Amino acid sequence: MAGRIKLSFHSRVLLTVLLLCWGLVGIFMVFQYHREKEFKAQLLDTELQMHNLRIIDAMRHSDPIDDIAGSMDKSTDGLRITIIDREGNVMFDNNSSTPFPTANHNSRPEVTDARKHGTGHIIGRHSESDDADYFYSARLGDNGTVVRSAAPYTHKLEEFLRADSTLLWTMLVVTVIISMVGYLVTRRISKSIVRLNRFAQRAEKGERIFEEEAFPHDELGSIASHIVRLYIQRDERHNEAMRQEKDKIRLKKQLTNNINHELKTPVASMMVSLELLRDCPDLPEEKKREFIERLFANTRRLSSLLKDVSTITRMDEGAEMIAKETVDLTALIKGIVEEEQIRTEAHISLEVPQLTVMGNTALLESIFRNLIDNAISYSGCTEITIRADREGRFTVSDNGCGIAEEHMPHIFERFYRIDKGRSRAAGGTGLGLAIVRNAVAIHGGEIKAFNNNGLTFRFRLGKIRQEMHGESCT
Repeated sequence: MAGRIKLSFHSRVLLTVLLLCWGLVGIFMVFQYHREKEFKAQLLDTELQMHNLRIIDAMRHSDPIDDIAGSMDKSTDGLRITIIDREGNVMFDNNSSTPFPTANHNSRPEVTDARKHGTGHIIGRHSESDDADYFYSARLGDNGTVVRSAAPYTHKLEEFLRADSTLLWTMLVVTVIISMVGYLVTRRISKSIVRLNRFAQRAEKGERIFEEEAFPHDELGSIASHIVRLYIQRDERHNEAMRQEKDKIRLKKQLTNNINHELKTPVASMMVSLELLRDCPDLPEEKKREFIERLFANTRRLSSLLKDVSTITRMDEGAEMIAKETVDLTALIKGIVEEEQIRTEAHISLEVPQLTVMGNTALLESIFRNLIDNAISYSGCTEITIRADREGRFTVSDNGCGIAEEHMPHIFERFYRIDKGRSRAAGGTGLGLAIVRNAVAIHGGEIKAFNNNGLTFRFRLGKIRQEMHGESCT
């Protein structure tokens, strides 16, 4: 409906609570009013029944009823005494100011109750004989007679039978207090609902949510806080996943562009050498040998590049995709050192205790082989040292020229070269240290590099198991 007034959640809850409370208070007040009025009527009935008993007792002793009625009339202003026989005829009535009642009184409610239950009373019934209202109280006497006392229903009696106004004011104050408490309670509850609704609207619009509004410290506030935190965490995880996905796409594009760039030079060199060998069969043997050597060097470089690209692509797929097994790390490093020592004049020293690790053999080999190759190819060192403690903390250092500090933050980036000409001449792909960093990360560690009379790499490999049967390899 167009003209319908839309109330807020707080208003609806408050209105419901107030209507419920006011209804209960109203029912209680009506019940208490009738109960108090009935109680006062019982008190008045008891007093009038005492008069009736005195009349009945006087009748049994044949005492003059006029004298007794006269004494009772003085105790209660306007008290009317009536005696009704079995047939309903009035035998006695002390009201001399009106005609003597001649109507049958057995149909009167108080008389009917008295004949049925022994006593009866009625509040404020109108008397036809004197045109006035009375409070009637009747009692069954001997031989079917009914003695009835009637107190005039004057303003004084009406005030007596009226409920105490103190109750009304007390319940009014209680109602106001209940309304205030209801307002505060529903406001506290609705605060959580309103904020949760505002959060849902912002979430639906795709706006970024911050846990900036504190909810009340109650069960509903706790639930609302949990919902908001769960959404924020899910949103952060989603954003992080999107960021990682974008980074992967960016890295793949960067890797593709870099590979394309890296392939151009050796492929161009190989094409030139092959064209000269094809078009100039009469070249001197020395020239032919030079071109063949160039072809072999570029082929080896391409092979190394493809191997490194395959390795780093496999690592980009995730650590969970890489199979791991128990590896004798000390034996693996010793084998690498023996192979590398053959092709370099620099002395490689090894100080590693007997260690076993859960890892991937190929990636662990790439860590130490790339670090040693890097020192041999670019540092101009005469000494390479590999050390480790029993916790799997490694240092690989050389006594070479080190690296300028401005290059230090970038040495683990893919295809980053400090001296591009020298790196390509040495057959490097620019992926060696990037492979080392990723391989260390896959094995639960982090690698750092710093200058210390040469270049030093420090890292740790996780899940190391110490073998007690061996000491160290030197």
